[in-house]
Amino acid sequence: MNKLITECIGTFFLVLTIGCTVIGTAGSGVIPPLAIGAALMVLVYAGGHVSGAHYNPAVTLGVLVRGRCSVNDAVGYMIAQCAGAIAAAVVVGYFKAGIPVSPGQIDTTKALVAEFLFTFALVYVVLNVATAKGTANNSFYGLAIGSTVMAGAFAVGGISGGAFNPAVALGVTVMGLSSLTNIWVFLIANFGAGLAAGVVFKKLNPQDA
Repeated sequence: MNKLITECIGTFFLVLTIGCTVIGTAGSGVIPPLAIGAALMVLVYAGGHVSGAHYNPAVTLGVLVRGRCSVNDAVGYMIAQCAGAIAAAVVVGYFKAGIPVSPGQIDTTKALVAEFLFTFALVYVVLNVATAKGTANNSFYGLAIGSTVMAGAFAVGGISGGAFNPAVALGVTVMGLSSLTNIWVFLIANFGAGLAAGVVFKKLNPQDA
């Protein structure tokens, strides 16, 4: 239960940070990527020793494929992550009441590719800095993970919205920042990338099985 609560809390604050920095006047310039990357970094450090600090169903899938998570835990994690995202979206709606919100427009093909590539990068980094024997007990894992999301948000945020996370996609959809008709793009790209990253990690690190 502690693991599930940790995953819910971490995802809640990640999605809360996204909503609060994107909606309204604070959502311009470099602020959102910096704030989101920093929030993820500190939340990873805060919860890593309890749950592994996934805060992302795609990461959980990658860890499952990699062999460091049971199916039961993975399902519980994903439910907790989505619950945290929805709760955060509700709080953002309260904080930002009265501010107009319209769904972003995306090119489906470009968004699919962008989300796949940077979700792959994120899950690949997580597996290598937080689960590999060669990097065990390092002090940089949170910084590496947060920085990957920040880099992805800067690089392709204007193309796909920069979710890299099915729970985030759910949260921003509830907020109205993304259209419900586009959520399949994120689900396919994010989960596909998580699966691919897990497989690639196992191929490149057979000694970590």
